[in-house]
Amino acid sequence: MCPPKGLRGTRATAQCLLKSNQTQEDGISHAQKVVVNPEVFDRRAIPATAKESVWHAPDGHAVRRIDWPAGEKTARGSILFLPGRGDAYEKYLETLHQWHEAGWSVTGADWRGQAGSGRLGNDPVTGHVDDFSVWVDDLSALWLEWKASTPGPHILAGHSMGGHIITRALVEKRVDPEAVVLSAPMLGFIGRLPRGLMHRASALIARLKGRTAQAWKWSEKPGEIPVGRINLLTHDKDRYEDELFWRKERPELVMGPGSWGWVERAYASMAAIFAPGLLESTQTPVLFVATSNDKLVSIRAIEDAVHRLPNGEICAFGKEAHHEILREVDPVRDRAMAAIAEFLDRVAAKP
Repeated sequence: MCPPKGLRGTRATAQCLLKSNQTQEDGISHAQKVVVNPEVFDRRAIPATAKESVWHAPDGHAVRRIDWPAGEKTARGSILFLPGRGDAYEKYLETLHQWHEAGWSVTGADWRGQAGSGRLGNDPVTGHVDDFSVWVDDLSALWLEWKASTPGPHILAGHSMGGHIITRALVEKRVDPEAVVLSAPMLGFIGRLPRGLMHRASALIARLKGRTAQAWKWSEKPGEIPVGRINLLTHDKDRYEDELFWRKERPELVMGPGSWGWVERAYASMAAIFAPGLLESTQTPVLFVATSNDKLVSIRAIEDAVHRLPNGEICAFGKEAHHEILREVDPVRDRAMAAIAEFLDRVAAKP
């Protein structure tokens, strides 16, 4: 289904941020240093002042994280960022860097079952989970520990599936951030048929094919990125190739399709988010960054959430942006990052 041609309005500002010229020359972890222009942040190296570690969920499952604390004199607050399905925090180092340069302490983390945090299915590339509540529980536990050890105000940010899980945790009162930033959150899939019908269909297929079976085709050669995938994600070839670099440097990050169990549980979790009264009872300010050109998640579902949330706002894009807005070409990304900065300055002022 083609996304709607227009959005109903924007309330976030669209001023541009200056690009950082902070260079990162040292402390590269498990990656080759490939800086061409020393004034450009190296998206393919772990910053020297950031620390990668492992957080253990209450049941003992090991989850990778990266922490990049702000200086004590410049601390603006703290942002916890969660990536999308099949993603890894390495893809968003540039965004974490920009927030860090603005004075925020930043943390990024995997979801259990993907990137460097193990697998929950029967093979190393299929993304599977028994139920999205597993991830909501993980986020709730991580949130409590992280919030107690970092300066406020405390912000939750996420992309795609990460945005979905944050939204569900928020409406179910499992987290209590001062503000939330969501990039193309997976609140609905592209398609003409009703969500309830698709849920029933995916449940039937999961029973017939097996819940851990891959739900869509990846490529003829396992592990190979499908041709044309870039056209779903970003117009920026260099930023797209950052992900390929990290997959090569850290093979454990490689992930392919989701399972039929993942698809069925995704529909169930979407229904939980849009249950009557939940969004309406959520007072937290939430900024959505979304595009009507998205070929993966439904802009209609995002708009629905924006208008049902008492303090929902949207920074809207059109054909100039694909799904990964925070990894888009500079004019798009700059506008998105500026809108986020203005939103946080307004709703989560430094104490």
